[in-house]
Amino acid sequence: MFYVYLLKNKKSDRIYIGFSKDLKKRLKNHYHNSVKSTKNRGKYKLIYYEAFLSEKDARIRERSLKRQSRQKEFLLKNLKDSLSK
Repeated sequence: MFYVYLLKNKKSDRIYIGFSKDLKKRLKNHYHNSVKSTKNRGKYKLIYYEAFLSEKDARIRERSLKRQSRQKEFLLKNLKDSLSK
């Protein structure tokens, strides 16, 4: 399986979008400040993920969420309750 996931920074409410083949390991790396893009930026929590059988499909989804603000905004709008917690 391949995963696209969203993390929310607890302090700044910043959203991080990522991709991983091993979601549990990747989250552990984020939580232990081992990921360059989120290192020393505060605590993050997982708010959403999608699973794919195809790596190509997962990478396309990750890129579309990062590049196309409408898709990201639509997803975040649907996660409104999760984002407030």
